[in-house]
Amino acid sequence: MSTSHQVSAVLAQGGDIPAPHIEYGQIMPLLLVLGIAVAGVLVEAFVGRRARYYVQVPLAFLGLAGAFAWTAVLGWKDNPHHVAAEGALGVDGPTLFIQGTILLLGLVSLLLIAERGEGGSVGGHFAAQASALPGSEAEQRTAQAGVTQTEVYPLMMFAVGGMIMFPAANDLLTLFVALEVMSLPLYLLCGLARRRRLLSQEAAVKYFLLGAFSSAFFLYGAALLYGYAGSVRLSDISAQIGKDAGSETLLLAGVALLSVGLLFKLGGVPFHMWKPDVYQGAPTPITALMASGTVVAAFGGILRVYYVAFETLRWDWRPVMWGVAIITMVAGSLIAITQTDIKRLLAYSSIAHAGFLLMGVIATSPNGLSSSLFYLLAYGFASVGAFAVVTMVRDAGGEAGHLSRWAGLGKRSPVVAGVMAFFLLTFAGIPLTSGFTGKFALFKAAVEEGATPLVIVAVIASAVAAFFYVRVIVVMFFSEPDADGPVVVAGPATAVAVALGVTATVVLGVIPQPVLDLAGQATTHMFVR
Repeated sequence: MSTSHQVSAVLAQGGDIPAPHIEYGQIMPLLLVLGIAVAGVLVEAFVGRRARYYVQVPLAFLGLAGAFAWTAVLGWKDNPHHVAAEGALGVDGPTLFIQGTILLLGLVSLLLIAERGEGGSVGGHFAAQASALPGSEAEQRTAQAGVTQTEVYPLMMFAVGGMIMFPAANDLLTLFVALEVMSLPLYLLCGLARRRRLLSQEAAVKYFLLGAFSSAFFLYGAALLYGYAGSVRLSDISAQIGKDAGSETLLLAGVALLSVGLLFKLGGVPFHMWKPDVYQGAPTPITALMASGTVVAAFGGILRVYYVAFETLRWDWRPVMWGVAIITMVAGSLIAITQTDIKRLLAYSSIAHAGFLLMGVIATSPNGLSSSLFYLLAYGFASVGAFAVVTMVRDAGGEAGHLSRWAGLGKRSPVVAGVMAFFLLTFAGIPLTSGFTGKFALFKAAVEEGATPLVIVAVIASAVAAFFYVRVIVVMFFSEPDADGPVVVAGPATAVAVALGVTATVVLGVIPQPVLDLAGQATTHMFVR
């Protein structure tokens, strides 16, 4: 019986309404991240601007690290299956794995955001501009570098809080709240670039407007599903399916509209048009956070909704999801070939990978779920690493985004070019990289569930995608560098982020079995209902 029905029954009997029961230990990672976000707002209000950076950065790192440690402790418990916070949140193996992945990626992304050297893309742009100023004015503005941007830390923490709430949401209202808590800070963060300010602000406006439309679709779908099942709880919707054949149109319409909102956040075609513009215009550290954490959170939410609420309806939505996965893989791979901006190219690469990930939804099996979890971890680290390299390649105008500016980078900076080539080969799925292991696991799970034609399309799309990845490598290593070509500027925090990305990608590619086993253990009992 749902909480609202329990309250109604108590009131009908003339009794007192029971106090809500909240399992604080189960939701402590979420409370810790959101608590640090609120503390960050207070720091902005009461701490002097010169000291804010030195307070905000350690506070954010401690919050994310503490939340990850607590998540790890919960994950070590035997079969962590709890419905927490009056049934609004579900704490189980898959949720904890996804939350841990998001927190790890958030920590690595925070390294990029916190970089204050000339390689930084949020506060560092201001410092780079100040370095060209004469005398005391340069010293004054350099001292303030990044100070006016310290609001990015509480905004980032709110966004991460929404991300880890999203895959844990156990009803549609909580899912919507998590969606907005995740999205609203990102709308602001996308417009905070110091260089190419108009492009950044345009990206933020586009993201906000299209995100508002997708939220409207999501809410309308939730309303239709509530009208069908009389509840917003995912398990109640699942239990109602098949009992009322007369309302099947209401059910299918609700599923369709809800899927629009979810696929928008993932970047599935035809709801992908925001992604290239936003990835290009946003500050690159924010793009790294979105390309990793947001994708993981969105896909975690999709997995929970389709595995818990709509699993018994799979014969109705699977054909549609087949079509979405195919056009997402094909469109992402083909359009990426025409791109000349490195961030737009990576955006369309992300779209193609969203299509691969959808095969894990279509599989609706423990193997499909575990392979999706592994793929999310592998792809997330490779994405953060690739965008970290992008922040390092700079010219007089800031980041060298145009692909022609990367010509001859392998001769100027062979280590940086080699690292970027390694990440690109990971995206292509070359053996001994995490991308190959992730794709193999996904393809295997899809074949086991009878989706062999879909796997054939995915293999062809992967071959097409390999072309534009190799094209970037050819430009870097087999083209002559320009006389005024870009230079590599690597701050210490950025270098650490790249090193972590390379290490994770190598480990997950060479010895993936421990993580595959961990993902398999997380899916032993699937999602809690």
